[in-house]
Amino acid sequence: MSPENGSGDPLYLRIARSLKTEIISGVFPVGTQLPTEEDLCRRFNVSRYTVRSALGRLRDDGLISSRRGAGTTVIPPPTMGMRSFGAMSIEDLLHAGSGSSLTIGHIGMLTLDKATAQRTGLKAGEEWLFVEALGFNTGSDIPLGHAQHYINKDFAGVSRLLTTHKAPIFPLIEDLFGVTMAEVTQEISARLAAGNLARQLMVEPGSPALEVRHSYRLSSGKIAQLTINSHPADRYKHAVTMRRLKG
Repeated sequence: MSPENGSGDPLYLRIARSLKTEIISGVFPVGTQLPTEEDLCRRFNVSRYTVRSALGRLRDDGLISSRRGAGTTVIPPPTMGMRSFGAMSIEDLLHAGSGSSLTIGHIGMLTLDKATAQRTGLKAGEEWLFVEALGFNTGSDIPLGHAQHYINKDFAGVSRLLTTHKAPIFPLIEDLFGVTMAEVTQEISARLAAGNLARQLMVEPGSPALEVRHSYRLSSGKIAQLTINSHPADRYKHAVTMRRLKG
């Protein structure tokens, strides 16, 4: 099995992405060991240096731990009351949700008024499936964040799967309707948690918060889902590692 060749990313990043996808999907559960460097070299037909660079990326992302003589072990995601997130790909959004769960408070169709249209950037008068939820670290009753999901009415049928759903929604849309999210735009901005939002997040009104938006688009450019997450400032950290590409 080889990493996808359609990306212009360096080979070690494509290998890291392939392994990360397998970790997220449960091929390599928490506590199990990854194949040896030698086995990975044979599998991907690459040098040991490339494999080590890929494993280094997974270590930086907090997915694995390596000890001399003990191999490379898949470790749990951080659960210290804060969500730490960095992305290489759309698939990484799945990992961002690992170790946490959603508690859905509302599901229903919503016709966007002018205020909601202005806040979301969507068109007033359009009808969208609206889902409101709180996110929690597994085993914690302190919310990590508050989420508002606006789902294109063409995919509103996904609502029947959401009452027991605890993970990101966009993979359900892909599976149920046979579509692919080709692009996700992320925007992060500062805001204050006030009123009902502060109560739901269990913070003092006026507390600093971060708003994280993800716009999921199909290859046609159509928005399939818009998600607006609000996190208390001390419960969310965005981390991106940048490396110089060798010429």
